[in-house]
Amino acid sequence: MTNQQIISNVFDGNEKNGLLTGNCEDILTEIPGESIGCVITSPPYWQMRKYHTNGNNSDLMIGDEKTPEEYVERLAGIFRQIKRILKSDGSVWLNLGDKYHNKNLMGMPWRVALAMQADGWILRNDVIWHQIRGTQSAKDRLRDVHEHVFHFVKSKKYYYDTDIIRVKPKNLPTINGKEVISATGVSGKKYRRQILESKKLNEQERAAAMKALDQTLEKMRNGELVDFRMTIRGEQRTFHSDNLEVSGRAKELKTKGFYITASNAKGPLPTDIWNIVPEDEWRKDGHYAVFPTKLLELPIKATSRVSSVILDPFMGTGSTLVAANQLNRQGIGIELSEEYVEIARDRLNTFQFQF
Repeated sequence: MTNQQIISNVFDGNEKNGLLTGNCEDILTEIPGESIGCVITSPPYWQMRKYHTNGNNSDLMIGDEKTPEEYVERLAGIFRQIKRILKSDGSVWLNLGDKYHNKNLMGMPWRVALAMQADGWILRNDVIWHQIRGTQSAKDRLRDVHEHVFHFVKSKKYYYDTDIIRVKPKNLPTINGKEVISATGVSGKKYRRQILESKKLNEQERAAAMKALDQTLEKMRNGELVDFRMTIRGEQRTFHSDNLEVSGRAKELKTKGFYITASNAKGPLPTDIWNIVPEDEWRKDGHYAVFPTKLLELPIKATSRVSSVILDPFMGTGSTLVAANQLNRQGIGIELSEEYVEIARDRLNTFQFQF
């Protein structure tokens, strides 16, 4: 079966997954433009590992470049191709680890990220993947226990489902007669007094602040919010900066006299630090950089729709596709190593058999 047939079978819904063996730089040209909803991948790191290719196409292997500049340019070129096939509202999640060379930390993840920004990619998050455990390989520096996961988009308007990834609040507001008290004990009494006694607010601002406070308390009573904070001119400091040129909150405080920050009852969004232990189960196959499927859940849920196609151009042993299938998405994976493609096929077949 040709690559085109494999790709078409996935887009037509005839197959859950399409596994493609070969150089992604060539195969990406065969994927239709604006057809992929989400890309999640972890390319081989620069001069870090030797992967199994059975002697075939070893000269095509990413990561063997002689200089960091050559490595960055090659990856940037691959992501230019990915931009062509990514939907306008799609996302790219890129995991990269760093490299010491002659005792010098090279900053490889950021070199690639900056090159992609120069190509027009919009960087929305730099997630720190805290791997929790790690070995001490050097005696004159700290242990390495983190990697970067960058979230890129090609358009300012992109698909992002915030509600599906929110962290459920541990505490809820309480209602005591007519009084509602937030999850952290805020009732609004102090703010109400500060508004009434303020010498920094005019009458119009005082009325607007009181109305906003009452509306916030009502939303909390109705279960829309769990907590809030109010900043009033002359009473509390703005967050981060009082400089009107760099702080939107400072502008709001100057023009309105107050602002309110609130916590959604559905819960806050996750932070950009993820504590996830690296994969162990599939390390027996000789692949030394296996994605933990837990790392893939949030990107898939937040930035792809059910039944959309997830692409991993450096598939390895197929973790991205396994996670995509678990979350009712389809997958296309590209891999240079025939051995890894067969392992990925076995993993996917095992998952399909279980369900």
